[in-house]
Amino acid sequence: MKKHHNLKVTPRRNESQERMIRRFTKKVKKAGIIEEVRERRFYKKPSQRKREEAERRRRVLEKAQRKAREKEKRATNYKHSRKNNNRGRRR
Repeated sequence: MKKHHNLKVTPRRNESQERMIRRFTKKVKKAGIIEEVRERRFYKKPSQRKREEAERRRRVLEKAQRKAREKEKRATNYKHSRKNNNRGRRR
């Protein structure tokens, strides 16, 4: 389960050190290094890891379903609003 990360940030022309550090921080966050360190800080029993992973999957699934419902709701509202707004108008 070990991931090897070799992040390297080379300075660009006329780039300040702050900007370079910001790019490095973004790469670290995207690679998930900080999150992995936090997870590994203390030992977790395998059963606890499975439970947390299942909970994480459940939340992602619920969020995706909620977004799909909202998107569908917006699409139907848009159709109805277009139909109602064009009453009595000639083209």
